[in-house]
Amino acid sequence: MMKKIFFLLSFLVLTFLYCFECRAEGTHGISMHGDLKYPKDFKHFDYVNPDAPKGGKIKFPVVGTYNTLNPFVLKGTPPAGLSLYSERLVYEHLMSRAADEPFSLYGMIAETAEMAPDRSSIIFNLNPQAKWADGQPITAEDVIFSHKTLKEKGPPNLQLYYSKVERVEKLSERAVKFVFKPQSEGGYDPEAPMLLALMTVLPKHALEGRDFEKLTMEPILGSGPYTIAEVKPGHSIRYKRRPDYWGANLPVNRGRFNFDEIHFEYYRNGKVEFEAFKVGQVDVRSEQEPKEYDFAAAKDGRVIKVEYEHARPVGMKGFVFNTRRDFFADPRVRQALTYAFDFEWLNRTLFKNSYKRTESYFANTTLACHGLPQGEELALLALYKNELPPELFQTEFHLPVGGSQNQMRDNLKKATELLKEAGWVIKKGVLTHQKTGKPFKFEILLYRADDEKIALSFLRNLKHLGISATIRTLDSAQFENRIRDYDYDMTIWLWGHTMSPGTEQQYYWGSKGADEPGNRNAPGIKSVAIDALCEKLVAARDRAGLTTAIHALDRALLWGYYTIPLYHTNKIYLAYWNKFGHPDINPDVGLYFSNWWSTEKR
Repeated sequence: MMKKIFFLLSFLVLTFLYCFECRAEGTHGISMHGDLKYPKDFKHFDYVNPDAPKGGKIKFPVVGTYNTLNPFVLKGTPPAGLSLYSERLVYEHLMSRAADEPFSLYGMIAETAEMAPDRSSIIFNLNPQAKWADGQPITAEDVIFSHKTLKEKGPPNLQLYYSKVERVEKLSERAVKFVFKPQSEGGYDPEAPMLLALMTVLPKHALEGRDFEKLTMEPILGSGPYTIAEVKPGHSIRYKRRPDYWGANLPVNRGRFNFDEIHFEYYRNGKVEFEAFKVGQVDVRSEQEPKEYDFAAAKDGRVIKVEYEHARPVGMKGFVFNTRRDFFADPRVRQALTYAFDFEWLNRTLFKNSYKRTESYFANTTLACHGLPQGEELALLALYKNELPPELFQTEFHLPVGGSQNQMRDNLKKATELLKEAGWVIKKGVLTHQKTGKPFKFEILLYRADDEKIALSFLRNLKHLGISATIRTLDSAQFENRIRDYDYDMTIWLWGHTMSPGTEQQYYWGSKGADEPGNRNAPGIKSVAIDALCEKLVAARDRAGLTTAIHALDRALLWGYYTIPLYHTNKIYLAYWNKFGHPDINPDVGLYFSNWWSTEKR
C-alpha cells in the first residue's frame, strides 16, 4: 500500500514539474491599450530595412561632458549612448518597444509574457539564447536582482515604478512572476506590467557585492549589441558592435544596430560642434533651429540636408518657475511674467518664423486640450473645482500675443496689474514687495549657450517691469547637479512625452516627489487636483479614458502657470555627410539612427 502511495506521489510531483515547465507559452507581445500590430510570426518592424548591410562607423556630436559609466543611479552624468533614455546599445530591457504603436512591447530578453487579464501580475519567460557579453546565460536571478537593485538604488522614477510590485516569484531558471499591489481605489495599475517589461536587466554575477551607487569609469557588463571600446572622459566615447551578440536575429532587432562602431564626440558648445561637423569630424547634426549651410560640402552634395514633418509628441519646453522660491509661489506672479515673454518678436527676428508657440504640454498630438472642457472631461475637472482656478472652466486657454510695441505695452501693463495684486509695486524704478521691502530679482540657470539669446530677450522685457534678472550658464555636469538639488530660481526645461503617457506623469508633476532630489517635478508642483488627475490617467482602462484624463491634466497645468511655454516645430532639420543610408522616414515613427547603415565601400 505504501509503495503505491509513494509511486502515486512521485507521479504527481513529476507531472506537476512537467506541467510547470510546459506552462502556457504566453504571448509574443503586450499592449497598453488595444491589439498588437505585429503578429506572432512577424519578421521585423515595418520601419526598418531588414537587409541593411553591416559595417562602417558613425560619429555623433554631443555638447557637454560626462563623469560616470553607471547610468542607473541618480549621481553623475553618463555618456551619450549609455543613458537610460537613449537607444539601447549596451543594456537591454525584458521587452522591446515598437516605435509605430502608442505603447506595445515585443519579446527580447523575455521571449514571451503572460499578463493577467486584470493586470495583477505578469510572468516573463526568458529567451534560452539570451546571454551576457561574457557568455554567461541571463537567468531569473538576474531579473530578480535587477528589480531589487533598481527599486532600492535607482533614480526616483524607477523607484516609483518598481515599488508597485508586491512580490517577485522565481518560477524556474527562465521564468519570473511579478505580482502587483492593488491600488487604493481598487483594481491594479494597468501600466505596471508594461513598465516592468521595460526594466533593464543587470548581471547579478558581475554586480553583486559592488558599490552600485558610486561614480565609476568601470563599465558595467551588458547583454546588448555593443560594448564600450574606448573611454576619453570629457572628449569622447566609442562603442563597438559585438559579433557574438545573442539577439542579432530577433524580429525586434533585424535591420537595426548596423554600424561596427558608434562614436560620440564631445564639444563645449554648439558653435564648436557645428565647426567640427563642417570639416567632417562628426557625421550627423540634428538641428533645433534651421541654419544656413553655405560651406563647400553642403553646396556640392557631400553633405545632405533633410527637412521633414513628423507626427510625434514634441513635449513641453519652457522657462520653468521654481515655485519652491517664495517670489514664484504666487500664480499671479507667474502669470505676470508670462506676459513679459514676446514669442512673436523672437520668432520673427531670430528664427525666421520657423516655430509655433507651444500652448499644450502635449502639443502636436490629439492629447492636447482645446476649447473649453466638455462632457467627461468637464465632469472629471468638476470633482476638483475648489482646487482649480475658475478661469479654467470659463475661458479657453491662450498665451499672450506680442510682436509689436503696442501689443507689448498692453502686455506689460497687464503684468504690472497682476504683480500689484500679488503685493509687488515699483519704488524708484525697482519692483519691490510691499510688505518685506525686498526687490524682485532672480537668476535664470542655463547649460546651452544657444538658449542665452532667448533669455536675453526675456530679460529686456522684465527690466521694463522693474525686475532684475541675470543669466548663469554652466556646463552640463554642473547644471545637472544644481537641477538635481532644485538650486535654481528659473531654468529652461524640457519634458518629453510618448503617445501613451502614464506613470511618468506622477514623476513629472506629483506632490510626493516635489522635494525629492532628482525628480522631474522641476516647478515643485504640489496640487491636490493635479495629483488626482495623474492617478486618473494611470488608472485609465482604455484609450478614451486616457485621453480624457490627459486633456484635464493639460488644462490644469496650463492654468497653473508653472512654465512659460516656448515654442516647437513639427519638422526635423537634419544634416549628414553623404555616406549613409536609411529607411524612408515615417512621420509617425520619427528618426532612429539605429536603423541607419553605412554606404561607404569596404
